[in-house]
Amino acid sequence: MNELPNTCIIGAGVSGLAASKALSDAGVPYTCFEASDRVGGNWAFKNPNGRSSAYRSLHIDTSKQRISFSDFPMGDEYPDVPHHTEIFGWLNRYADEFKLRDNIRFMTSVESASRLPDGSWRIHTADGQDHAFDALVVANGHHWDPRYPEFPGTFDGPTLHSHHYIDPTDPIDVAGKRVLVVGIGNSAVDIVSEISRPGVAAKTFVSTRSGAWVMPKYIFGRPIDTVVKTNPHVPLRLQRRIAGIAQRIVSGNPENFGLPKPNHRFLEAHPTVSSEFLLRLGSGDAKAKPDVSELLGNQVRFADGSVEDIDIIIYATGYKITFPFFDPAFISAPDNTLRLYKRMFMPGMDDLIFIGLAQTIPTLFPFVEVQSKLLARYLTGAWALPSPSAMENGMREDEAKFIKHYSNRPRHTMQVDFYLYEHDLRTHVVPEGEARARTSAARLAGRAG
Repeated sequence: MNELPNTCIIGAGVSGLAASKALSDAGVPYTCFEASDRVGGNWAFKNPNGRSSAYRSLHIDTSKQRISFSDFPMGDEYPDVPHHTEIFGWLNRYADEFKLRDNIRFMTSVESASRLPDGSWRIHTADGQDHAFDALVVANGHHWDPRYPEFPGTFDGPTLHSHHYIDPTDPIDVAGKRVLVVGIGNSAVDIVSEISRPGVAAKTFVSTRSGAWVMPKYIFGRPIDTVVKTNPHVPLRLQRRIAGIAQRIVSGNPENFGLPKPNHRFLEAHPTVSSEFLLRLGSGDAKAKPDVSELLGNQVRFADGSVEDIDIIIYATGYKITFPFFDPAFISAPDNTLRLYKRMFMPGMDDLIFIGLAQTIPTLFPFVEVQSKLLARYLTGAWALPSPSAMENGMREDEAKFIKHYSNRPRHTMQVDFYLYEHDLRTHVVPEGEARARTSAARLAGRAG
C-alpha cells in the first residue's frame, strides 16, 4: 500500500491553518513552518513576523456568517462584523480544537524551497536545517509586502504604507496635519474615515485613479454580504445589472461624492465596504481627489490640475505577491500575475500547490476551506489533475469569467467570485477529478511509497 506524501506547508495564517486542518482530517503527514511565535498571520495584530496589516480599529468588512469555516462557525457570542482581536482569538480556538499546533514549527521561517530532479522538495529553514518533502503547499499570504506607486517628483514629508498604519498617532501622529491617503480599498477608506473625524487631522484627502463601488456594512438591517451575493444559476451580467441598481439605491453614484466612476461593474471586484466613508466625504471632513500627477516637495498636484499642501502621505495601494523562499527565476509573480489552475496548481508541477492566492468575493475564509479540502483529496489520491492542456483551457476560461474585462493592473490579477468558484468545484472540477483518479494511479501518492 502506498504511503501518503509527506507535505510541507509554509505559513500558519488563515490559509495555512485551513490546509493543516484538511490534511489532518485526511491523515496526510505534514509539517507547517511558521516564522512567527503564533498562528493567525494577518489577523495577529503587531505580529512579530511583520506580516500583519491589522490596525488598531480594524473590523473585517464581511460578516461572521461569511468568514466562518463550515465545521467551526463563529457563534452568537461574536458580533455580526468582528474586530480583528475576535478573529485572532477564533483562529486560535480553531487551532486548539483540531490540535493543529502539534504539526506547526513556530519561529521557523523557510529560507529557501528548491525542487529536486525527482520532483521532491528540499526546504531550508532559518535554523540551518534542511528538510525533505514529497509535496509543498504555499500559504504565505499576499497582504504583507507593500506595493508603492511611482509618481513623478519628490515629497519632503513623512510617508507610510497602510501596512504599517496602527492608529492616528502610531507610527505618525496626524493630529492637525494635512493628510493624503492614496487608494480606495477597504484599508484606505477605514483610515480616511478614522483620521478625518473632527479633531484628528486638519484636512484629509483621498486620491484614487480607478474608483470603487462603496457599500455600507448593513442593508435592510442585515450584514450586506448576507443579502447581496452571486447566484451561480443566474447569468452574471444580469446579476451585476440588478445588484448595480441596488447599489445606486443604497449609496448613490460615487461621482456624487467627488470619486471617479469605477472602471468595472458592480460585483466584478470586491466592493469597498464602509458605513462611514461616504459620510465623511459628504460632510466635508474628507475630500476626494483624482490620481496624483506629481509630487512637489510639500505639495501634491493631481490629475485635474489642482494642487494641495500636504504634510503626510499614506499609501493604501495594495501589496506585491512575493515568495521570498523561491528563486525568482523559478517562480515569481511579476505585476502580481501568477497563472494557476483553480488558483492552486501550476501545469506541469503536480507537487506544488498554492492555497489562498486570490482576491475573493466576498472573503478569503470559505475560499481557502474549499481549496484545502480539494488539496486533501488530491494528496490522498482521491482526486486527480487534468492534463496540462486541459488546465490551460480551464485557466483561460476562468480568466475570461473573472478578470478579462479589467485593465492590466496588479490589483485585478487574481479576482475570483467564491460562490461561482465553489459551484464549479462541486459540480464539475471535483467529480471529474474523482473519475480520473479512479481510472489512473495517483502519481504523487505513488511516488511517496
